[in-house]
This record gives sequence, structure tokens and C-alpha cells, in this order.
Amino acid sequence: MANSRLRGSRNRILCIFAFALGLLNFLASPAAAQQHPEGFAVERFYPSAPGGGWFVMDDLNISGGLGGAIELTSGYARNPLEVTSPDRSQKVLLVSGEAFVELGAAVTYDRYRLYLNLPMPFLVTGNSGTIGLFQLTAPNVTAGTNPDTVADPRVGFDVRLLGKPGGRLRLGVGTQLIFPAGSRADYVSDARYRAMLRLLAAGDSGAFSYAGQLGVHIRPLNDFPAPGSPNGSEFLFGGSIGRKFPLRPNWNIVVGPEIYGETAFHSFFNSEQTGAEGLITTRLERTGSASNLRFKVGFGHDLVPHFGAPQWRVLVGVEVFAQRAGNHN
Repeated sequence: MANSRLRGSRNRILCIFAFALGLLNFLASPAAAQQHPEGFAVERFYPSAPGGGWFVMDDLNISGGLGGAIELTSGYARNPLEVTSPDRSQKVLLVSGEAFVELGAAVTYDRYRLYLNLPMPFLVTGNSGTIGLFQLTAPNVTAGTNPDTVADPRVGFDVRLLGKPGGRLRLGVGTQLIFPAGSRADYVSDARYRAMLRLLAAGDSGAFSYAGQLGVHIRPLNDFPAPGSPNGSEFLFGGSIGRKFPLRPNWNIVVGPEIYGETAFHSFFNSEQTGAEGLITTRLERTGSASNLRFKVGFGHDLVPHFGAPQWRVLVGVEVFAQRAGNHN
């Protein structure tokens, strides 16, 4: 009898213990499932230096004595970040719209250029949702809630190494240091110091001009396995070609495509770790005088829709640049 009561008590204790473990597991599992990625800098449109000609590529037409350039660029990107689960069963349009204004200023001398770019996002919106274990929170940046905020300003330095302005081949190198500013939760910053190193090429032949770049984006941020997040440093690539149509003395229209993108080094040109975008650029420019002027309009579309390559993009820009007479080496 005593043994029977002892076995009964033991069974009740085991049942209570098992119930308590099950309850703890039930209460803990939702918390474990809810992981919250911090966000990252979605925008991968990095304009060329003020006076660089193209929206993204650089014509390397740096020459003369002391000079400078001022540039104002604005644009809107539609659906730059859609996050998809590995099995494609879940999708969240995390960033559905992004608008910005960017102010740039440069100082040039001979074949050298030092410049500053100040990106100012005034609209970043999207939709929250869940992908697997990750709870994704959409940004909510508007001109009213986030006025005059600078996100990740950039300081750059370029030098033309070979070739002459207007020649068939010009080669140069460029560097950029990106300073952390803005909030990761707004998807406008990595909150890390970053750098870009690029080999630049450009040239002119008759009515045609071209430009290209290869480089490295040193990016000490890896949010793997958070869905949609870029992982670590990246390889940069891009190219453009345009046709010049003379209008009147010193005035031309140049029309042509630009293609640019990036891919993570740890998964080189993997479709899930590569983003690419095509852009049709049209510019009206007055060059060859003491004070040069350039108006630019661009329309873009994603080629590989990852990491900020939007469904479509529209851009407008204006540049004013001038330099004193000097050697054109």
C-alpha cells in the first residue's frame, strides 16, 4: 500500500513537472521567434562627384587651375526593398518608397578633386511584417518627422592618372569615406564608418563618350541571416555610354544608359547577394566656357532586385562648375 501511494505521488510530481516545462516552453517560444533586425542603408545610388557628368559614373574631365562645382540631385525610388523568405512563400515590402535630396560641393585643381556629398532623405516608408523568425519593422521617415536630417555624408577624393580631358582614354582612382549618421531603424544608415575604393575609366570618341568603374565597398556590417540584409564588404561595378547631340555652340544633349551594382565578396555574384540597376540618363550641358552648366534627368529600373535596386527610379539634377585657366594635363 505504501509503495502504491509512493508511486502515485511520484507520478503526480512528474506530471506537474512535465506540465510546467511545457508551459515554460509555450511562453518562451514566441519570444524566441521574434527577432528584430536593426536595419541598414538601403540606398545604393551614390552620385558621382559634383561635376562628374553622369549620375553615377565619372567622366574624369578634371583639368585647369583652381575650380569647383556645386550639384543638387533629387530623386524617388519605388519599392527598393522587398524581403522574401527562402522558400518564396512569404514576402514583405519593407521599404516601398524613398525620396531624397543630395547636395554636393567639390574643389578641383589640375587633375585632382576633393568633394563632399550630403544625402538628406525626406521620405522613407514601407510595410511591417514577419519572415520566418524575424519581425521586420518598416521605416517611417517624412519631411515633418525628420526634417533636414543628413544620412551618411561622404567625403571623396579623385585623381586622373592617365589621359587628357576629351581624350579617348582617361584612367583615375577615387576614394570615399562614409560617416555614420542617421538611424538604422529608418533604413538610411549602417551606423558604421564605411569606405569605397574605385578604379575609374572614361573617354570620348567623336560623338560618343563612355565611363566605367570597378571597386570595393568596405562595409563592416553583416546581419546574416536576417532576411534581405546585405552581408559584409562588396565588389562594385558599373559602366555607361552616351551619344552626344550638338544643339548650338557649347551646348549639347548627351543620352545613354548607366548600369551599376554590387555583390558581396563572401558569396560572389550569388543572385541573393547581388543588386544591379539600369539607368537611362539624359543631360543638357553647356561646357567650354568659364562657367559651365548641366541639367540631368534619369529613369532607372532594377536588373537584379536586391539591396536597394528599386522597381523603378526617377532622378533630376543640376550642376554648376567652373575653373580658372591653367594647364590641361
